[in-house]
Amino acid sequence: MIERIGTTPRASKIVKHNGVAYLSGQVAEGETIEIQVKACLDKIDALLLEAGSTRKKILRATIWLSDMSYFIGLNEVWNDWVPEGFAPARACGEAKLARDELMVEIIVDAAYD
Repeated sequence: MIERIGTTPRASKIVKHNGVAYLSGQVAEGETIEIQVKACLDKIDALLLEAGSTRKKILRATIWLSDMSYFIGLNEVWNDWVPEGFAPARACGEAKLARDELMVEIIVDAAYD
C-alpha cells in the first residue's frame, strides 16, 4: 500500500511505502547557509515525526547546494543534527535551485514503524 500525506496537485509532503517514508525536498529562507540548513532540518524533523520516524531512521539524504562554497557551513549544522552513530548514506552536489535566494535543498528518505 502507498500512503500519501500532504498531497497537492504538484506533490506530496510524504509518501510512505514498504516501510520507507520519502520526504519532499525542503528549502528555507535566510541570510546564511547555516540559517537555511537549520530551518530545512527543522522542517525535516517535523515531517519525520508526521511520518512516524526519527533522525535515527534516516536511510539516505540528498543535498543540493546552489554553490559548493556552502559545503563547510552545511556540514557544521548537519554534523550537530545527525545523531552520533546514525549517519545516513548521503550525496551532496551543486544545482540551480528554484529561486535565487535559496542556498540549499535537502531530501530525506527514512524507515518508519
